[in-house]
Amino acid sequence: MTGCVFCGIVAGSVPASVVADTPEGVAFLDARPVFKGHVLVVPRGHIEVLGDMPSSSLGTFFGLVQRIARAVQAGLGAGGTFVAMNNRVSQSVPHLHVHVVPRTKGDGLRGFFWPRTRYTSDEEARSYAERIRAALDDDRHPAGERADLRDG
Repeated sequence: MTGCVFCGIVAGSVPASVVADTPEGVAFLDARPVFKGHVLVVPRGHIEVLGDMPSSSLGTFFGLVQRIARAVQAGLGAGGTFVAMNNRVSQSVPHLHVHVVPRTKGDGLRGFFWPRTRYTSDEEARSYAERIRAALDDDRHPAGERADLRDG
């Protein structure tokens, strides 16, 4: 897509510190890292959000993310990684990207980057769970078939 900085990195026309360039995607250092070694993994094609990625590409793309997470941990001697993605909201570049951030015990990163909240009741929590289950069911069974997706 014209004007997309991540498409430019994939094409090689925008400079970046690339750590992997594979058929599944490209991984490069974030220009504004949470911690040094923070990597972004992007699909080769311009896909804005996870819901737009063809399901046939998910396994290979997230296989690349998994390999990058292992490499960040092993290559940097990190205790682990934080792996995350935004979909539209807080997505600074409108091109799907997964953050792989190296973590060490006591690094100062606590929980998520946004404030936490609570449900007002168990009933409210159940209603949210049911709405999500229904949407998942609709996505898996577009012809109106029902499946009991609770508990698994």
